[in-house]
Amino acid sequence: MHKIDIQGHRGARGLRPENTLGAFDLAVRLGVDTLELDVVISNDAEVIVSHDRTMSPEICSWPDGRPVLESESSSLILYQMPLDEIQLFDCGRRKHPGFPHQEQMPAKKPLLREVIRQADNLAIELGQPKPRYNIETKSTPAGDGILNPTPEEFVSQLLGVLSEFDHAAQAISKRCVIQSFDMRTLRIVRSHYSSFKTSLLVEYSDSDAFEKQIERLGFTPDIYSPDYRVVSRALIDSCRKLKIDVLPWTVNDSDEMLRLVKLGISGLITDYPNRAIEIFRKREG
Repeated sequence: MHKIDIQGHRGARGLRPENTLGAFDLAVRLGVDTLELDVVISNDAEVIVSHDRTMSPEICSWPDGRPVLESESSSLILYQMPLDEIQLFDCGRRKHPGFPHQEQMPAKKPLLREVIRQADNLAIELGQPKPRYNIETKSTPAGDGILNPTPEEFVSQLLGVLSEFDHAAQAISKRCVIQSFDMRTLRIVRSHYSSFKTSLLVEYSDSDAFEKQIERLGFTPDIYSPDYRVVSRALIDSCRKLKIDVLPWTVNDSDEMLRLVKLGISGLITDYPNRAIEIFRKREG
């Protein structure tokens, strides 16, 4: 069996609050290959790790401890808030209804550089290889100037932070993939930062449109990352013809993990990296 790239979704969302230092710490300790995460841009141009572009009413609380309400969330746009205000909110104490085994803990939205610095240092401390990073830009054309910067600004700010981790021994681009549903982001990365790999994220509803998606993107990405439910032998064969790796999301069921690996995926994104590690590392060993 080839080595499967095990990616901890938002760190290890099934076990610790998503996209927090605590989740990434656990994922590294478990031994994931890659930390999968999302980034947004703050009002003061900081690159912040967050899936949502607003304060989520599902997981976030006001500084005084009150849960953020659905009616309040839409006005709490991270792109319109400075970092110091964003980090007053807690996004780790509340119980997540979808993840009953998740360990709650105080947590603010971290900076991308904080996540990389902590994870790299922990890996060194544990005697492990430094993790790879699969970083999603959270942007849409409709959100430009309101919920997110333009793709040019977004990519420039993101790659500026990543460049802080370049050193003589290895460029950070060797350990990073830029992923997005927003094709504009990927085109900019391909055109101006071609040392970084790109991953095209695809929704479940787009299952029958692989060739059209690649045509619309305008180039062949390194990775095709669909909802796991659309992965078939035919899709993997189509990707292989173009030398594209297949990386489905978000695979939490152990039997489903095994099925997908038999089909020929290169890796998988999971909320429960402990399950994937239990299955595949023993087999690989």
